[in-house]
Amino acid sequence: MSDDYEDEDDYAYGAEYGTSDAAASDGGGDGASRDGRRGAERVFAAFPPAQGRGFATSWWGLAWLKALEDTALDGQQLKQGRRLAREGRVGAVSVRPGRITAVVRDRDGTAYRSDVLLQQLGTGAWDRFLDMAVDRAGHIAALLDREMPPHLVEDAAGAGVELLPGIGDLEPECTCGTWDHCPHSGALCYQVARLLDEDPFVLLLMRGREERRLLDELQVRSAARAVRPGDGEREAADDGEREVHGVPAAEAFAAAGILPPLPTPPPAPDEPGLGPALDTATAPAPGVDPVALQVLAADSAVRAHRMLLDALAPGHEGQPLPVELTPRQDAVRLAADTRPEPRIGARLAAGSGRPAADLPAAVRAWRYGGVAALAVLDEEWTPDPQDLGRARARLGEAWEAGERPALRASGRARWTVAGADLQLRLDRNGRWWPYRKERGRWVPAGPADDDPAGALAGADGGAADTAV
Repeated sequence: MSDDYEDEDDYAYGAEYGTSDAAASDGGGDGASRDGRRGAERVFAAFPPAQGRGFATSWWGLAWLKALEDTALDGQQLKQGRRLAREGRVGAVSVRPGRITAVVRDRDGTAYRSDVLLQQLGTGAWDRFLDMAVDRAGHIAALLDREMPPHLVEDAAGAGVELLPGIGDLEPECTCGTWDHCPHSGALCYQVARLLDEDPFVLLLMRGREERRLLDELQVRSAARAVRPGDGEREAADDGEREVHGVPAAEAFAAAGILPPLPTPPPAPDEPGLGPALDTATAPAPGVDPVALQVLAADSAVRAHRMLLDALAPGHEGQPLPVELTPRQDAVRLAADTRPEPRIGARLAAGSGRPAADLPAAVRAWRYGGVAALAVLDEEWTPDPQDLGRARARLGEAWEAGERPALRASGRARWTVAGADLQLRLDRNGRWWPYRKERGRWVPAGPADDDPAGALAGADGGAADTAV
């Protein structure tokens, strides 16, 4: 049998769902690597409803849909699938060599697991594709730009490698029991067309090669072609005859003043990007907590978005570098930014060095003022006599005559309002922080203010949002 495609006995269409072994790694599939780790898999979060727009705009995405529509025997089934996809009823999509999978829900809420199988390329086909790509560097540059130019597909076909599916290549499997493309497998294919629009490497993964492995193999082939053994005299002659490419440094320097300006940077996104969906049927590797990993991924997106907005703000270059957080401070920040579920929240509380019951107050402090507010919550300091005198004078001047509340010293830098569950705390920089007693504990009640009256007036009216 030709090695252009994997033998069906070697899991031509990918691993059985939920198992750890997929196609043999030396047969061209990425299902299981030689060291026993799980095969390549990419999981994409569910798309929101998409009323009034097409499912594909790229020519290769449209080719994918043509293969679906030419294969399906019942156009009415596909019409229902388009409707399900538009209504956002396709869950997270798992893409693996030879197989795509998602849970699709009918309009009555019934859930079905739907798979679509696509035959993987064999070792020989991949070797020819890689050799062709090494000879034409522009193809790889286009892929890295998330484009699939027609001449790449044509050159691959000329090497005997069919990248895009044709009639009958998309084989459906669905727990609804329909043997042809049902609404669920159709909805899955329509959503995958949107993924292909954004990243043609998704198609290459279905055909058996994930992006990193593909690029590594191209790098090895490129390096092997660059170094060809030969005797010293022949190499010297080749060096003398080799055409010099590039621009001389003096010419590039002289042209600096006439080069066109750089394009305007693209605008920053309005919100952080969504992290990957890790809730799949593939079991995680030992020691990996998918929920904790999703929290870290979401936090990375939020931090990256915040750093980008800071970098684009006027005068950013003149701002001081941010203070590096301690592990305990960063645990509170992470809880404040990501609002994790209780189990992860308990882990963050332990990392912050406090009981789980004390974490909400720390989170509230962080949201009011970051490191400075956290220090006011955790520390009690003693002002020197001069600072204490200035604080008392400021308390005396903050209110009009007859309006000042009765204050009694409750600590070395704390004053409690008599007859009310309110307190003012002074930090080391002379700012005032309002606190409120809730269930027997003093908790932050608002941001800092240079004026003690303003700080007390800014105290929230009750329990603030302390969800972690």
